[in-house]
Amino acid sequence: MSDSLYGELSVIGMRGCEKFVDQVDYYLREWRSHDEDITFINMADCPRFGSGEAKGLIHTSMRGHDVYIISDCFNHGVTYRMYGQDVPMSPDDHFQDLKRTIAAIGGKASRITVIMPMLYEGRQHKRTTRESLDCALALQELVNMGVSNILTFDAHDPRVSNAIPLTGFDNVRPTYQMIKALVRNVPDISLSHDDIMIISPDEGAISRTMYYASVMGIELGMFYKRRNYSVIIDGKNPIEAHEYLGKDVRGKDVIVVDDMISSGDSIIDVARQLKEKGAKRIFFFVTFGLFTNGFGVMDKAYEEGLFTKCFTTNLIYQPEGLLDREWYGEVNMCKYVALMIDTLNQDRSISTLLNPVKKIHSVLDAHKNSTQK
Repeated sequence: MSDSLYGELSVIGMRGCEKFVDQVDYYLREWRSHDEDITFINMADCPRFGSGEAKGLIHTSMRGHDVYIISDCFNHGVTYRMYGQDVPMSPDDHFQDLKRTIAAIGGKASRITVIMPMLYEGRQHKRTTRESLDCALALQELVNMGVSNILTFDAHDPRVSNAIPLTGFDNVRPTYQMIKALVRNVPDISLSHDDIMIISPDEGAISRTMYYASVMGIELGMFYKRRNYSVIIDGKNPIEAHEYLGKDVRGKDVIVVDDMISSGDSIIDVARQLKEKGAKRIFFFVTFGLFTNGFGVMDKAYEEGLFTKCFTTNLIYQPEGLLDREWYGEVNMCKYVALMIDTLNQDRSISTLLNPVKKIHSVLDAHKNSTQK
């Protein structure tokens, strides 16, 4: 093993991550083809009993290895058998399997890093009444089991890392990849200050939209959600209205940035109001596309001309039929994840990967030059 590596590299893919992990493996093998320390991929094995109970199995020794476990807790496309029935795996099931896999390693690894693109229970990150703090508890569980680092993307509220102040916690934002996907898919887009704006759909997304507006040098606007706090529907207080704060969007293209699309109702309501205010084309930059109620809402809104393109990453499960949608644009994050794993395994800093301002400016300059020709 090379002296420059933290430990022999092992990447473990939890169930449902097979396609993503295969692409990560491709890049790692390509970069290290000259080296004897070729990474190898293990897919987690968590067989279940007929009652639905399970156990974690590791078929190769992890002693002294630098282990990276990739887990998509939101892949409802995989099932298991329980009492003769096929049961879709819930986030709770995925998280339990992750803990089983860590337990099966048995403390023999040199270091364990969990890459959980969408943070388990990330929306239950604060306490407003007598309720559980599930995300904080989950992070503490992982740390208590020996996890050294946690990598996640676009956490709903990154301050949840305060629950584990002495452990590595990196919140990664796919800003560079989103902008690159936009200029590739919409070559006629003008990224000039006079032609486009960034919009935050609510007050919770303002920090990520401020970053986009800053690095792109364009105006920022925002909506705030007026909720009915007297009732709870589907686990949340329903939104009564979106109120806009910001400069005039008339005649401009607009990018709406958020961390997730759940049902799609909220972001479509924002798009409808922007259209009423005279916005030209509307693009969605959303890290995670859950589409919990299917694609009906998005399909209808696209037919009405409320938005032009919706970009989401492939970091979590992409429901069947999503890639075929005319309105959908995939943002592939496999190479980026592989690059982070490769960098960390060499015990080097990922600071430049977490803040790729130079790369973003290169994309913006290249696009500006191409549109001026």
